[in-house]
Amino acid sequence: MNIGEAARQSELPPKTIRYYEEIDLIKPTRASNGYRDYSEQEVHRLRFLQRARSLGFTIDECRLLLSLYEDEHRASADVKEIANQKVIEIDRKIKELRSLKKTLSTLAENCHGDDKPDCPIIDDLAGKRS
Repeated sequence: MNIGEAARQSELPPKTIRYYEEIDLIKPTRASNGYRDYSEQEVHRLRFLQRARSLGFTIDECRLLLSLYEDEHRASADVKEIANQKVIEIDRKIKELRSLKKTLSTLAENCHGDDKPDCPIIDDLAGKRS
């Protein structure tokens, strides 16, 4: 199938599919006219990648997950470890985002929001202590 149909079935933009080919995550064949030809197996890999990326896995993690997916002798413990590490990373990011939200909320609460130039948000961004 052509890239347009592969994109539709995998819910990925053609540009992303070309990128995945460029970095060797997928390997479509080339038809006699030079166009990419995507097999059902390649579209399945694209769906796998789309889902893994939507869960926050990096390209390198996706590469590892794909290799485990294709390894019939894989240990599920290896896959679970990758998922658990991603959960730890997500928890760290959530904590960081909560801290950022608290800081920004405090700055916004302390800003008068009037027509005067004094603004604790700008002062903080500029490194001025009030």
